[in-house]
Amino acid sequence: MSSTPGSVGEEGKTLLGHPRGLFMLFFAEMWERFSYYGMRALLVLYLTKHWLFSDGEASVVYGAYTALVYITPVIGGYLADKYLGQRKAVLYGAVLLTIGHFLMGFEGDGGQGSPALDAFWLALAFIIVGSGFLKANISVMVGQLYPRTDVRRDGAYTIFYMGINLGAFLGSLLCGYLGEVYGWKYGFGAAGVGMLLGLIVFVIGKPLLQGRGESRAPAKLRERIAGIPFEWLLYGFGILVVVACWWMVQNQKVVGWALFVSGIVLLAYVIWTAVTKLDRHARDRIFAAMILMIGSVLFWSLFEQAGSSLNLYTDRYVDRNMLGWDVPASMFQSINAMYIILLAPFFAMLWTWLGKRGLEPPAPAKFGLAMIQLGFGFLVLVAGAAGVATGNMTPVLFIFLIYLLHTTGELCLSPVGLSAMNRLAPAHLASLIMGCWFFASATGNFVAGLIAAATGSEAASGEDAAQQVVLEVYTTVGWVAVAVGVGFMIVAPLIRKLMHLDTLKDDNPALAGVGELAEPAAAGMHPEEELK
Repeated sequence: MSSTPGSVGEEGKTLLGHPRGLFMLFFAEMWERFSYYGMRALLVLYLTKHWLFSDGEASVVYGAYTALVYITPVIGGYLADKYLGQRKAVLYGAVLLTIGHFLMGFEGDGGQGSPALDAFWLALAFIIVGSGFLKANISVMVGQLYPRTDVRRDGAYTIFYMGINLGAFLGSLLCGYLGEVYGWKYGFGAAGVGMLLGLIVFVIGKPLLQGRGESRAPAKLRERIAGIPFEWLLYGFGILVVVACWWMVQNQKVVGWALFVSGIVLLAYVIWTAVTKLDRHARDRIFAAMILMIGSVLFWSLFEQAGSSLNLYTDRYVDRNMLGWDVPASMFQSINAMYIILLAPFFAMLWTWLGKRGLEPPAPAKFGLAMIQLGFGFLVLVAGAAGVATGNMTPVLFIFLIYLLHTTGELCLSPVGLSAMNRLAPAHLASLIMGCWFFASATGNFVAGLIAAATGSEAASGEDAAQQVVLEVYTTVGWVAVAVGVGFMIVAPLIRKLMHLDTLKDDNPALAGVGELAEPAAAGMHPEEELK
């Protein structure tokens, strides 16, 4: 291995203590997230104001779309593991995403009878499948730059997560402003330009990956079937999945059933693989990862109210006047990303500082803290609305507060979850387990659409009653999140035992000493004493 690209000597070339490939992935993902979150900030408003869907219908469409975005990484992860490799999967996904975001610019005349509505559904389908090939695999590539016991890994994922949120911040601001002020097509067009830039960065930056993410079966990719290389047949399969998603996003109930059936199949396959093909410690780690995935379902079902019901609440019931300007509701979607940019370095330093002293909470405890903060966020908004009485506009301060609590919760769960999935999974199952993590997010996103639909105002008589419906739902989900979070804190030690962190080994022992502080034992700690 020492003579191949990505050898120990070459990996010594770092930037700010990290492999340079991390920063290429940072910028590629930043532009991809610029496009995704820029479009997301406008989507539910676009559905209700341009295509004239009801609140409930728009929320279910939003939930089905975001759920499919997180289902397809299971397919993209499997094909990357088995055939394509992560790099080619990411490249193909970026191409599909670029097509999809530019298709969003065809807005037509609006309303349910517009022919342009079919182009809208097709655009969503391209974005869904493109995300499936890109999302799980680019996250895996971050982990491939480091040995599994390298303590820089969590810092790397936090830096990577900052790239995600820098793109989300800029995309929500720019695309939201252009879309609401100048026209939907300008907001969506800006998202398309951002995705194109992400594709260019990834292509140009290939050498910085130093051979990471390449196919495990290059000979298989070159095989010809009916005169067509097998690799191109895989790309053709991706187009068929686009067609399937085009139909499914228009038939949202099918998405719910697909989640249910595929969830059972995926769960059975992972359990069967863990029980029959892995040793006891590796099997227990898979079980621990699955418990964390279950917790993430609740978290994302509530956190993802931001793009749907909370977006509509901000548009209708919040005093958005700031310095004499009524800020477009979609631009408030940038607050979460802004907080992450400001707070992520603090959290990265905090986990490192606590870890060196043996004080860092294990991953399950961080999940519990995340859900408690998530619940308090909803309760704070409800209290703020009650303070000015129903019928009056909620002060914008409470929108900033709910996003603050949701962001601190997200920083306790999302980068930690990404790192946990990559570290707990055996190398040959890395993309599949990361895909399962996004599948759990898919389930949470679909449930988020159902919760958002429950806040819809169609059954309420008058604006005051409609606002009260939203606040009652937020009160309920807020207390549920707090209760589940406390439960996670209680069982955290039991979940940690399943992780067997003291026996976790690097897949490539030659890389175990790469990087500063790569061996926690040197600092008086057992290797992997804490899963950050």
